[in-house]
Amino acid sequence: MGPSRVWLKNEDVPGLAMSRSLGDYVAHSVGVIPDPELLYDELNGDDQFLVIASDGVWEFLSNEDVANITRPFFAKG
Repeated sequence: MGPSRVWLKNEDVPGLAMSRSLGDYVAHSVGVIPDPELLYDELNGDDQFLVIASDGVWEFLSNEDVANITRPFFAKG
C-alpha cells in the first residue's frame, strides 16, 4: 500500500516515494531521475487561472474536477 518506492538493492533505504524524488541526487544512484520534466505553454486572455500541483493531486482529480474546485475562488476575485 502507499506510493511506489525506490529501494537500494538488498537494503531497506532509501525507500524513497517516487513523488518525492525531485532533486534527490542520492536516489539517482539507484536509477531515479532527479531532474524535473519541464513543459512550457503560453497563457492567453481566455485563461482564468493556473493550478500547479503534484502528482498527489492529479492522481486523484481530473482537470475538470480541479477546475470545478478552483473556479468559485476565481469568480470571487
